[in-house]
Amino acid sequence: MDYGLLIRSQYKAGDDMVAAFEDCMAQARLAEKLGFASLLKGSHYAGAPLQELQQIPFLSRVMTECPSLRLITGIVLLSLHKPLDIAEQLATIDVMSNGKLTFGAGLGYREVEFQGFGTTQKDRVARFEENLEAIVKLWTEDDVTMQGSHFNLDKVTLSCKPVQKPRPPIWIGANADAAVRRAALMSDTWFINPHQRMETIERQMEIYKRGLDEAGKPFPDELPLMRELFVAPSRKEAEELARPYLEAKYKVYHQWGQDKAMPEGDDNLNLDFDDLARDRFLFGSPDEVTEQIVKFNKTLGANHFILGIHWVSMPNNLVLDMMNIMAEEVFPQVEQAL
Repeated sequence: MDYGLLIRSQYKAGDDMVAAFEDCMAQARLAEKLGFASLLKGSHYAGAPLQELQQIPFLSRVMTECPSLRLITGIVLLSLHKPLDIAEQLATIDVMSNGKLTFGAGLGYREVEFQGFGTTQKDRVARFEENLEAIVKLWTEDDVTMQGSHFNLDKVTLSCKPVQKPRPPIWIGANADAAVRRAALMSDTWFINPHQRMETIERQMEIYKRGLDEAGKPFPDELPLMRELFVAPSRKEAEELARPYLEAKYKVYHQWGQDKAMPEGDDNLNLDFDDLARDRFLFGSPDEVTEQIVKFNKTLGANHFILGIHWVSMPNNLVLDMMNIMAEEVFPQVEQAL
């Protein structure tokens, strides 16, 4: 079982982002010290009402201070970009980290981002698929020729190829059923999103398995799952401490339209806290969180848990306390249970 730390680096307007960056780096350094396997950095643009540090610069800094951590882009909003740029940027990270990059990619769903990059939501699937195909070719081949809807590669060879051969691992983050099938066909593994309940993921797992069969692929050795986490000595204390921060974060998700990217029947994030948390978060005492992780592992096969421990402007001492509780109590209990 592997555990990764998700760093969103999202803070309220007006917060000191220099201080926020130092807090995020303290989280990264503690993750390495405690034996976390990976660090994942999210990405959004024009994220009002929030501030956020960008993905590639942040991962580039982390690799220098935390050299043992696997670096995961979680996720690159691939429909917004040009494949030559992303291929070279991420290959450079793979070289500088000596092969620690994992490429997580997804469609995106926010209109402000599509407009800002000069594209549209209706084109996002086609752009995603051709961008991903082009990146794989650029990483693994020389003299790549490919005509896309928004790029033209004419005998192009990358300036910098990845260290990992034939290429870094590719995770596709997927909410909708069609995207889950796409993850089976086009990536090394489905990166299971943090928003859906267990029953939805169980149903979609059958879609994923059918997609793997269609592609002639075995079930992956690594199945990553992202979950929001709040662990405290007791469930009561967890609820008292977490509620204002998780509620604020999910109100922003609802405002951004994240619900619209989710499958019918599990597409409302504008719920009261108890309904929101039910069967969705890793939440409660160490014993309860242990039980929840074991359930996700045994039910789905998830074996790389990406843990979201910080929400909008939450004090850093709470984050560091939770990381210590996980390492000292939950990780050993999960290992014993499995």
